[in-house]
Amino acid sequence: MSNIKNKVVVLTGASSGIGEATAKELASKGAKLVLAARREDRLKKLQDEIQTSGGQAIYKVTDVSSRQQIEELAAYALNEFGKIDVLVNNAGIMPQAFLAENKVDEWDKMIDVNIKGVLYAIAAIVPSMRERKSGHVINLSSVAGHNIYPGGTVYSGTKFAVKAISEGLRQEEAISATNIRVTNISPGAVNSELLETITDPTMKAGLKEFYQVAIDADGIARAIAFAIEQPSDIAINEMIIRPTVQVG
Repeated sequence: MSNIKNKVVVLTGASSGIGEATAKELASKGAKLVLAARREDRLKKLQDEIQTSGGQAIYKVTDVSSRQQIEELAAYALNEFGKIDVLVNNAGIMPQAFLAENKVDEWDKMIDVNIKGVLYAIAAIVPSMRERKSGHVINLSSVAGHNIYPGGTVYSGTKFAVKAISEGLRQEEAISATNIRVTNISPGAVNSELLETITDPTMKAGLKEFYQVAIDADGIARAIAFAIEQPSDIAINEMIIRPTVQVG
């Protein structure tokens, strides 16, 4: 708990699912949360719940696909708390369909949110960590960043990219001796709103069937807390977390 208490954590995609569960888990351990998502009503409700439970949280409405909004989020966190100890890149979307369906607008949006959003946050926040020679970047990839399946091609591509970005950042910060830790977490089926981003009815029905084995987001939140609470000389670089009965 002492390695989480009073740490300032910027958390994207905080309004539901893994983000919401992570915010509550870290707040219960004494972290100072900077919550980011697009839905202000959800952010305000989560902030109220955390504060009612004795935790600390502020929020800023943020679309991670906007570089300007991410930069404003970083500036807000630094202005309010004077530092950022942890960045959790959690925001993501998962529209799925065969490539032949030519859902090019959905491809663009996945690239903007799942890849560019991660890079924009790294660009906005890691420089302040480098100045302090302390920090932790946690990126949410997916089992789809390890395995490809029909209909998930572009989504898998974005999550393979997140995994590559995580490993590249880890190596670069290690050789630069900045003491910045990097963790890539790849969840399997988790109860969240991701399925609601799927517009293809066949894919949505199939994944709803698959997601009957889904685990609660709390399990991923505990994994994130575990990575953060390690001593500063220990970096948990990679975690794959599936439901016990999930095969692929």
